[in-house]
Amino acid sequence: MTVASTTVVAAGAVCFRYVGGAVRVLLIHRDHHGDVSLPKGKVDPGESTPQTAVREIHEETGYRVSLGAPLGTAEYVMPGGRDKVVHYWAAEVTDESFAAAGTFVANSEVAAIRWVPLAEARAALTYERDAEVLDRFADRVERGAARTFALVALRHAKTTSPAEWSGSDATRPLLPQGRRQAKTIAPAIAAWAPQRLISSTAARCLATLEPLSALTHVGVKQTDSLSQDAFERHDDDVVGVVAKRLKKRVPAVFCTHAPVLPELLRQIATSTKGGERLDLRRASSLSPAEFTVLHVSVEGGALVAVETHGPVG
Repeated sequence: MTVASTTVVAAGAVCFRYVGGAVRVLLIHRDHHGDVSLPKGKVDPGESTPQTAVREIHEETGYRVSLGAPLGTAEYVMPGGRDKVVHYWAAEVTDESFAAAGTFVANSEVAAIRWVPLAEARAALTYERDAEVLDRFADRVERGAARTFALVALRHAKTTSPAEWSGSDATRPLLPQGRRQAKTIAPAIAAWAPQRLISSTAARCLATLEPLSALTHVGVKQTDSLSQDAFERHDDDVVGVVAKRLKKRVPAVFCTHAPVLPELLRQIATSTKGGERLDLRRASSLSPAEFTVLHVSVEGGALVAVETHGPVG
């Protein structure tokens, strides 16, 4: 289905927990639809789909989550005849999030929630399209790839051109458009709850990460290893930066430059199981403020999925 301007776009997740070593998934019951489905909701104006998924899960269920790897889309025609496309991710509800949410209270969208063993969840769902999304998640569980951490490769936002800047290249500032881009992408990247923000020493990269740093309360670490100047001098250390992040296995963001991105993604791909077989040309050919999210399994270090996003609007 082609996404036209009249298409309703929504986002949600297969929320899951490990209980006694077994996977349980979260199903919601909606009285006004008389169905059992996965948590999801429509994209608000100015929102990205990852941002929507996190917001809707909290509004419908009370759980605060960060996203895992994407599970594709469900596409169908609504009763009124409009097309609808729903973007899904996996999203683990941690013990802390589960405890913080407390007892579920019915709301205007959801009458009840249920945590169901994965093996029983498919039969409980009303719609086959939801069951197909669940099947993709079940395949991840079978492969030991349900739990992932995100490595985000971000190109800096729109910057003053060299022809219009008299200072050094590293000091070129963001344009007003670039500052707006940096603000719009921050909530989208925050959906993966990055714990490390790593930037080239260039002013344009540092400025691109400022809104994300403010939103997540994570400081920015500068490194010349991701700078364009060091890359062009063959004095960069992309290999070392990637190796450290893969060893730590926590969500991280790398903000760098167009010439550095292909090498950054190549190093992540070749350092993970299965990644060397992927074609990452589109994922590394990013426009200003676009970012690619590479999802690596916590167990086994396999590259599970790759997705690319950009500024909204």
